[in-house]
Amino acid sequence: MKGSELEARSSEDAKLTIHNSPLKTLFKALALSNDAVLDKDGKVIGDPTENALFDIAYKNGFNKQELEKKFPRISEIPFDSDRKCMTTFHKSPPHPPIPHLPSGGEGGVISFTKGAMDVLLEKSENILTSEGLRTIDIQELHRMNDRMAADGLRVLGIAMRDWDALPEDMSPDNVETGLTILGLVGMMDPPREEAREAVALCKAAGIKPVMITGDHPITARVIAERLGIIEDDSKALITGRELEKLSLEEFEERVEHIRVYARVAPEQKLKIVKALQDKGQFVAMTGDGVNDAPALKRADIGVAMGITGTDVSKESAHMILLDDNFSTIVKAVREGRKIYDNIRKFIKYLLTTNSGEIWTLFLAPLAGLPIPLLPIHLLWINLVTDGLPALALSAEPAEGNVMNRPPRHPKESIFSHGLGAHAIWVGLLMGGIVLFVQAWSIRTEHAHWQTMVFTVLCLTQLGHVLAIRSEKESLFKIGLFSNKYLLGAVILTFILQMATIYVPVLNPIFKTEPLSPGELMFTLALSSVVFFAVEIEKFIKRRQRLNAALYQTS
Repeated sequence: MKGSELEARSSEDAKLTIHNSPLKTLFKALALSNDAVLDKDGKVIGDPTENALFDIAYKNGFNKQELEKKFPRISEIPFDSDRKCMTTFHKSPPHPPIPHLPSGGEGGVISFTKGAMDVLLEKSENILTSEGLRTIDIQELHRMNDRMAADGLRVLGIAMRDWDALPEDMSPDNVETGLTILGLVGMMDPPREEAREAVALCKAAGIKPVMITGDHPITARVIAERLGIIEDDSKALITGRELEKLSLEEFEERVEHIRVYARVAPEQKLKIVKALQDKGQFVAMTGDGVNDAPALKRADIGVAMGITGTDVSKESAHMILLDDNFSTIVKAVREGRKIYDNIRKFIKYLLTTNSGEIWTLFLAPLAGLPIPLLPIHLLWINLVTDGLPALALSAEPAEGNVMNRPPRHPKESIFSHGLGAHAIWVGLLMGGIVLFVQAWSIRTEHAHWQTMVFTVLCLTQLGHVLAIRSEKESLFKIGLFSNKYLLGAVILTFILQMATIYVPVLNPIFKTEPLSPGELMFTLALSSVVFFAVEIEKFIKRRQRLNAALYQTS
């Protein structure tokens, strides 16, 4: 949330000018009861809420630096999330008594209190209007507050009190009473354009976004509806007071249904995280304040804000969001799923190819065949055929459905969803093809049988790596050129393998011999068997999922 994105407006009628005394006092309070400052470049520095209040006062001619010369701050009671307000005390110069002020003429001390309107109403007695002081009409102010909140505004109340001198008892219970309300200020924090799309992506990915805020319930609901967090569901929102009345057992029965928490105290954030975890949910929590630290630490993934976050929150979190943008979290989820998928593909490829080599060497003697491969062949396969394509798998782009599937269970094995079975049956198929080539070549008295076996095993693995680029979609759908690094690795490996056969200087090193065109075509044809076998496996799985989906909808 940036100050420049916030729009502050007074609840007074727009026709009033700042020369009217009540509005003048309100703007003065906004400027003085504020911790924002201007830097040497004229940029407002401070909390976004403070910046918005400072900005609206400054644009209407109330310069904080000039006002502080007349009304220097002498004390303050900082904002507290339990009290939901803050109070500053200022030395007040002597001034002539005027009818709209609670007191006047003597000088002394003046205090300004700003905070949640429903909290200030409990602490106030009067309201300042253009006609002077009058008794608070609580119902009218509540209607005004609700109307502004329904527009999606964060509403703050501003109040004041005159003192003869700085009170000795500076406790909030003593000084934040008998206040006179000056007005209401609404601040708009418009959701970023990408926020609604990010929420929709979360839902599609099986992630349930939950909003926890200190704002008014009406404001929270309006913003949540704009973002798509909730729809027409009255039970999806709960306030901090309602939450406080619930026992842990009662809350856990409702926690998975609630999407918005309004007027929440810091300690309740921890209660929310615990309840969700008790229900078996994997919880990611974002926060920026000191009071968020316990919840950030307790969450499975604590995410602190890098710009507005406090040092305590950053120390407690597991990761820090450098741009304070929710959509970045969704992008990180997408990137994380892509990385995990590519790790699975990497493991699947290496397990399968190595098991193919093991089956080849293990089953050949049992079948009465000579050892099919030499040590130099195995070294070459592990260095080139395994190495280059496996590394190129790390550059595989995310699959199209990566954000349209439910999250995996945290304890799910890397070998789940058939990875282990795939490595076994495809490895056996590789070994069977290689042994078939060896047996056929020896029986038909082909002198180059070992070169053919060596070539088939290498090229079979290249076909396999192309087939496993996606666990569900066909290579013909995702496109051969969608991972140029892998395509380049496959082409380079193929060229290097051909070099070991047809470059005379390499023949003595690898103990190979040039193959005839017929022998080469034969090895290429058999090397493609694994590719088509894996594609058929994916086709069968797609049909099974489609039939299951049709069965569920019928």
